[in-house]
Amino acid sequence: MEHFGVIDLGSNSVRLTVTKIEDDGTVEKVLSEKEPVRLSENMGAEKTLKQPAIERTLKALDKFRELYKDLPNLHLRAVATAATRMATNQKEFLKLVKKEAGIELNVITGATEAHYDYLGVINSLPVVNCVIMDTGGASTEIILVQNRRSVDSISVPLGSVNLSEAFLDTDKVSASGLFRLFTALENIYNDIWWLDKGKNLPIVALGGSNRTLAKIQRRQDHFKQYWDIHGFRMTGKQTNEVFDQVISADLAQRKEIPGLAKERADIIIGGLSPVALLLRHLDSDRLIFSQQGLRDGILYERLDELERKGQI
Repeated sequence: MEHFGVIDLGSNSVRLTVTKIEDDGTVEKVLSEKEPVRLSENMGAEKTLKQPAIERTLKALDKFRELYKDLPNLHLRAVATAATRMATNQKEFLKLVKKEAGIELNVITGATEAHYDYLGVINSLPVVNCVIMDTGGASTEIILVQNRRSVDSISVPLGSVNLSEAFLDTDKVSASGLFRLFTALENIYNDIWWLDKGKNLPIVALGGSNRTLAKIQRRQDHFKQYWDIHGFRMTGKQTNEVFDQVISADLAQRKEIPGLAKERADIIIGGLSPVALLLRHLDSDRLIFSQQGLRDGILYERLDELERKGQI
C-alpha cells in the first residue's frame, strides 16, 4: 500500500490530493485540498513573485504538510506551473519552499503540463476526437486529440490572472478592454498552425475558471450536486449566455452569481474569455467539462510506473 500525494502549485491556487493505492491497484482519494494563493499576482513586466503572494503560498503549503505528514508510506510529487516557470526569482523561491515547507518543488514545462492534462482527460472521459483546454491563472494549455491520441499541444502564457491584470478593470469591464483582450487571444489562436484541425470538435474544458462556467449553469438548472461537473456538457448557446451574464455584471454583482466563488469574481472574465473565444474560433457547438487534469495525470503516470514494476 502506498499513499501517493500530488501538490499542484498553480498561478491562482495550490491544490493537494492524496490517493491510497492498494497492492491490488485499487485507489481511494483520502485528501483533497485547495488554497487560493494567487501566486502570479502583480508579477508585472519584471516577472517576479511578490512577497505577499510568496507568504500566502508558504502558509498554504505548511497547512498541507500538517495534513499529510503522518500518513504511512507517503510518496509525494510536488509540481509548479506557469507563475513559477516564468519567475525571474524562481531559484530563490524554490529554495525558500524547501527551507520553510520542506517540499521539493519540480517546475514543469508547459509541454509536460499539457501531457498530464491529456492523461487526466483520456483516462476518465470517453472522448475520441476533441480539443482540450486548461485555463489556469497565468497559462493556458491546448491539446488536439485525434483517435484518443495527443497529436499537437501548446502552452501559452496567458490565464485568468494575467489577462485580467493586462486588459480588464477589476469592477466593471469596458468594451475597449474586452475588445483588446479578444483581439490578443484571436492573434494567438491564428498563430497556432494546427488549431484549425480542431474545427467543429468538442472542447474539453479544465481549470478553475472553466469549471466555474459549468457550476453557474448547473446552479441555474437546479442540480443538487452542482459542483460535480465531470462529464457535464454545455452547448455553445448556453456558454455564451453565461458569459454574457458575467461580463454584464460589476464586481459586487459577480460575487452574488450562484456557482461563482467570491474569491474568483475579480478574474473570472479573464478566465472565461479564452474558452468563449475558442468556441467561436473552432466553430464548436459544445463544451465537455473535466474535473481530472494535471494531478490526475500524474497519478495515472504513477499507477503505470507501479504496474510496470510489478508492485500492483
